[in-house]
Amino acid sequence: MKTLIPGERILFQVPMKEYTTFRVGGEAECLILIQKEEELEKLVPYLNRIEQEYFILGNGSNLLVGDKGYQGIVLKLDGGMEQISVDGTRITAKAGALLSRVALTARDHGLTGLEFAAGIPGSIGGGVVMNAGAYDGEMKQVVESVRVMDSEGRIATLDNDTMEFGYRTSIIRNRPFIVLEIVLRLAEGDREQINARMEELSQLRRSRQPLEYASAGSAFKRPEGYYAGKLIMDAGLRGFRIGGAQVSDKHCGFIINTGRATAADIREVIEEVQERVKERFHVSLEPEIVFLGDF
Repeated sequence: MKTLIPGERILFQVPMKEYTTFRVGGEAECLILIQKEEELEKLVPYLNRIEQEYFILGNGSNLLVGDKGYQGIVLKLDGGMEQISVDGTRITAKAGALLSRVALTARDHGLTGLEFAAGIPGSIGGGVVMNAGAYDGEMKQVVESVRVMDSEGRIATLDNDTMEFGYRTSIIRNRPFIVLEIVLRLAEGDREQINARMEELSQLRRSRQPLEYASAGSAFKRPEGYYAGKLIMDAGLRGFRIGGAQVSDKHCGFIINTGRATAADIREVIEEVQERVKERFHVSLEPEIVFLGDF
């Protein structure tokens, strides 16, 4: 791998709690800081050829890594994979760019349509994969095209229709694609009005969400015809706790790390919530969180 990536960007026995918003998780056997698309084009086909397990990491905001760590290679999008550029009403962002930073860039250039994303903590690549959204906005509304790479290093550009966006999903959920770059098509707007809307949504988040604690945001997808947080609350699970992991008192859709949680604590709370909601309401809650490694 050192023939493809500079040695100083190949790290070993890396604590994954430093790379996830849950702030838990054991060590990754290897973590590589990826700064150029060309590095992925060379490395990914090689890893597939030797059948080496790997995981693409953005901001780690929707990820729970097991306490026993991950016996594979984490490819962390870094440096040049976080670039953002603006051309008229279009924003082009590399997959590792923070979605919140892209939203602020849009505001600074007087572009409207991405206000909903200012408080979403993930990378734009992850946001596109799951069609991230909030407050009546979602990525589907603003994505013009997505450049992706397959497991053999081949590059393709998918337009909005080809992405097959749905509720918290896209075509990339079911295909071996890695997101490289996203083009957003926004509209001209008034910068003060855009900023005011962002401030309004920020205040809503602070009042309704437990932002003072480490978490992965909403832990479960919204079941059709229901709200996950209300189901959890009505099942009597507000404040339910195992070890340092707890169903938030402020918003039952959030599972928080109160400070000393383990990944196992968090996973047990998730499973207990699923079981009790299923027993009481006959509704299956599907986690938004990705589980990685050994628990």
